[in-house]
Parts: sequence; C-alpha cells; structure tokens
Amino acid sequence: MRLLFPPNPIKTSPTTFFNLQFPSRALSLLRSFSVRRLPPESSMAIPPSKSAKPSVDIEVGLARRFWIKFNRESVFAMYSPFCVCLASGNLNIKTFRHYIAQDFHFLKAFAQAYELAEGCADDDDAKITITKLRRDVLSELKMHDSVVQDWGLDLAKECSINSATVKYTNFLLATASGKVEGVKAPGKLATPFEKTKVAAYTLGAMTPCMRLYSFLGKEFKALLDPNDVCHPYRKWIDNYSSESFEESAMQTEELLDKLSVSLTGEELDIIEKLYHQAMKLELDFFLAQPLIQPTVIPLIKEHNPAEDQLMIFSDFDLTCTTVDSSAILAEIAIVTAPKSDQSQPENQIARMSSADLRNTWDLLSSQYTEEYEQCIESILPAEQVEFNYENLHKALEKLSEFEKRANDRVIESGVLKGLNLEDIKKAGEHLILHTGCASFFQNVVKNENLNTNVHILSYCWCGDLIRSAFSSGGLKELNVHANEFTFRESISTGEIVKKVESPIDKVKAFSDILTNSRNKKKNLTVYIGDSVGDLLCLLGADIGIVIGSSSSLRRVGKRFGVLFVPLFPGLVKKQKEYTEGSSSIWKGLTGTLYTVSSWAEVHAFILGS
Repeated sequence: MRLLFPPNPIKTSPTTFFNLQFPSRALSLLRSFSVRRLPPESSMAIPPSKSAKPSVDIEVGLARRFWIKFNRESVFAMYSPFCVCLASGNLNIKTFRHYIAQDFHFLKAFAQAYELAEGCADDDDAKITITKLRRDVLSELKMHDSVVQDWGLDLAKECSINSATVKYTNFLLATASGKVEGVKAPGKLATPFEKTKVAAYTLGAMTPCMRLYSFLGKEFKALLDPNDVCHPYRKWIDNYSSESFEESAMQTEELLDKLSVSLTGEELDIIEKLYHQAMKLELDFFLAQPLIQPTVIPLIKEHNPAEDQLMIFSDFDLTCTTVDSSAILAEIAIVTAPKSDQSQPENQIARMSSADLRNTWDLLSSQYTEEYEQCIESILPAEQVEFNYENLHKALEKLSEFEKRANDRVIESGVLKGLNLEDIKKAGEHLILHTGCASFFQNVVKNENLNTNVHILSYCWCGDLIRSAFSSGGLKELNVHANEFTFRESISTGEIVKKVESPIDKVKAFSDILTNSRNKKKNLTVYIGDSVGDLLCLLGADIGIVIGSSSSLRRVGKRFGVLFVPLFPGLVKKQKEYTEGSSSIWKGLTGTLYTVSSWAEVHAFILGS
C-alpha cells in the first residue's frame, strides 16, 4: 500500500477547512487539498508524489489555450487508423487517393473562408495577414497538383465528396458567412466591429485545423528514417512538418488572438465552441477515410465477444487519480483529530491530538522516504542487465518486505484511528481523476459489443475510497482489489485488512485473477500503471501501458533491461510489420512497455474514437 503525506499539512482550523455548506466535511477538504502541489514522485508507502497536472497559464494566448483544452481530439486524430497507416508508409494507395480528393475540397473551402474573413476585418494589418494566409492555401492547392501528378490521380474521377467533408466545409463557410447562432450575417451588420467579430469566429473555425496538421506533420516526421527515401508519403509529411507551414499555423493563431482581444466573455465562449466543433469535425474527417487493409488499431477491432475476452487491469493512485489516496486519508485524519486541549468521549475510539498526529505523520514520512531510496539502490544491478522477469521478481521481493514493514509501522502508530467512513466515502465521490480516465472505463463497461473484465489493483489502505470514486461516475461494475480499513460503528479502528501491500502481492492478485478467469475464450490482457509497484504486472500483461513519468519506475526498469517505448511510435512500427492473417502481435514477458502521457492515448488505442 502507499503512504503519502502532504509536505506542508494544512494549517486551517476544521471549521474553516470544512465548509458547512457541503453534506460532509470531507468534500471541502478534498477541494482544498486537490489544488495543492505534491512532490514529484510516488511509490508504495511514503514516496514523494507526482504533482497534479498544472492548469493552463492564463497568459497563454486564446488559440493556445483552446489547443491544450481540446487536446483529446488531436490525440484521437493521430491514433486514427488512417494516420497510423500513413505514418507507417503502408497506407493503401486507394485510401490516399480518396483522402487527397477530399482534402482538395477542404482547401478550396479554406481559401473561400479567408476571402470572406478578409472582407470582415477592419484592421489593415489583419487584412494583410489574412491575404498572406489565403495565398498559402492557394500554394498548398498547387502542392496537391504535384501530388496528383506523382500518384497519377484523376481528380475528375476522385472528387466525389463524402459526408464528413461536407459537414466541415459547410460548417466553415456558414461561419465565415456570419451564420453563427446569435450573430447577424455580414450584409446586415451595422458596424465594422460587428464584422470583426465574424472574422474572429471564422478564424476560430480554421485555427484548429492548421494547428492539427502541423502537429501531425511533426509527429510523423520524427518517426521517419532520414536515410529512407522510399517512404511513399514523405512529401506529404515534409509539407506539413515544414517551417513554412508552422509559420502559417502560428500566424493563424496570432490573428485569432488579435481579433479576439476586444470581445466579451460571451463572444469568446462562441469562439471556443466553434474551435471545439472544428476539432471534432476534423477528427470525423480522418475517421471517415475508407481503409481496405488490416490495421493494428484500435485494439478491439477484431474482438469477438463469443470467442474473446478483454482483461483490463489498472492501478489507482496517480494512475487514475491526480493525488494519492493516502494523502487524502492523511489530511482527513489530521484535520478531524481533536486538539490537545479537547476531551474525548469515553465511548469513542481514542485518538491522538491533531498536533501529535501531524508530528507522527512527519516522522513516518521522513523515515520512509530515506529508507525507500536506500532500498531502491540496494536492489539495482551495478550495470544494466538483459531483461529477465525472474531476476526482477526476486529483486522486488526485497522491496516488498520493506513496504510491509513500513505499513506495519503506520498501523502500530495509531495514526489511522478514528476516521469516519462517511467522510471517506464523500472524499472518494469527489476525488479528482485524470482527464479521460472515468470516460474510458465507462466506454469499456457499457460497450455491449465487448466481453470485458475490468480490475483495479491498488495499495490503497481503504477500498471504500476507490469504490466511492468510481461509483460516483456510474462505475459500480469495476472489480476493486485493495486493502480495507476495519471499522467499529463506521469509525476506523486503525487496523487494516491486508490484501495488496506490495509488488509481490499485486502480481499474485493479478495472476490469481487470470487463473480464475480461464475458460474457452481467448484472453487479451492490458495493464495500466505508473510506479515500481506495477512493474511485474505491467510486464506480465500482453500489453503493459505506463502512464505518467515516475523516475524510480524507469530507473529500476531500465537497469533490469526493460525497454520503454512511446505508444504511438510503437504502433507505427507494428503497423509496418502487420499483414492480413498475422498471428497475435501482443504478448507479455517481452520486456517492452509502452508509455503514454494521457488517458486519451489509452482510449484511442484500445477503443478507438
């Protein structure tokens, strides 16, 4: 189990800390704690923890803020089967021809939209920038002519427009014509300022497309072998990863920022909605490209519920959550503890004072942090070795013994006595999960076309906290394997029913679940985790996905020969090798783990869009 203490315990009084407007004191506790920065690393008992993802800098421009806010759609576009195949170089030529024909309609709509925006702008510099951007689009259309010649395309035959292309081009031209809800058409606008608003709205609908193509071009370019001149789509990649295209994307964003300066909050909300809608329509465009070849993505594409079973396992603390559950439990214990001058009712479980409790937590935390680092150093080979699962398992047995001793000290200290079950459940209900985590699990368990089994394996002291966190999002179907508090009349006794305390406990639970689930169906296992405690499970699964950036996980893994591969490049590599009728390309115990930076990547890879 993990034990994480806040580096600077909250100093406010219980009355201030727990706002009485909430049904439970734990709710406001959680809200107060959730914005605090935690240390950068987390492990089992009292490691420092990865900090919560920082909020967007308010000084960042409007276009950049929107790009960050709607990052999910850009990830899903990159992970679309079309883009994975294009990046790999084995995209079927018929699909590429169809795409080029559709993109031709996109570019014509862009040129027309820029022309309409230029007529609405009342600033000479803005007009000059828009004119330049329109010329860039016309140059891009010429690039299409070059591609057409290279591939022998006949646009007269290839130009039938599909519904996804129609939806975006109609949306863009309607916006550029002022046909936005609550906005007058340009011909009816009374003032130059009202026209400028339409120009801003138009840029709001165009900017995400420019930024997305620049993003994809650079991502694909980074995967090209400089010596490989045979990649059939290198010219496309070179164009969208070029400095000139990046310059056009930046100019579009800067122009959007400039045109939006004088707009009201309500008008900025309109631009945000237009930006998001454009991103979604662009994603639909990539997904609509017809594929006539086998692909490695999404993982469930060939899933047959009658024959297959998808087993998904996940850690909880900092894999799913933005703060460690032990930190929440520690805060509840400290804040709800009696003051030193308060008398305690005889019929209640005796608790130490808040001051003594804080001091005890600090001592336990310091001791754990020092000994944890020493333990990690003691299990590392002097030099990097070849991957051997059994050797790694043996090394982590020593870490497991240390973790159990640390947890025994916590129990013996009495710091967990007196926590109210209602406070714990309320804290769980309002525990902040990483963006996209809950929606991923919701899509898994509610997909009637999937035969899935989902398990949460956690060192959390109190399984009730986890169950509350997921049940608030309608995810009661998840199987939770964690430790449990013991309660007397809903008040914790300070004891723990120990079920999953260490890396060895966790991998045993993982193995037992797989053994008990064996049937005639074909199992495919995925494990998602973030720390050293997850390492054995990550490697034992068919697919191990590391989320976050735990330095201790990578240090231990690399020293024991584990290879960490970013998921998208890994998929592109597998797509290059993938052919019709290939046997399963996923199997465990290979020593390779895949890294992601968000749950959007996990979702896009496993489920698709």
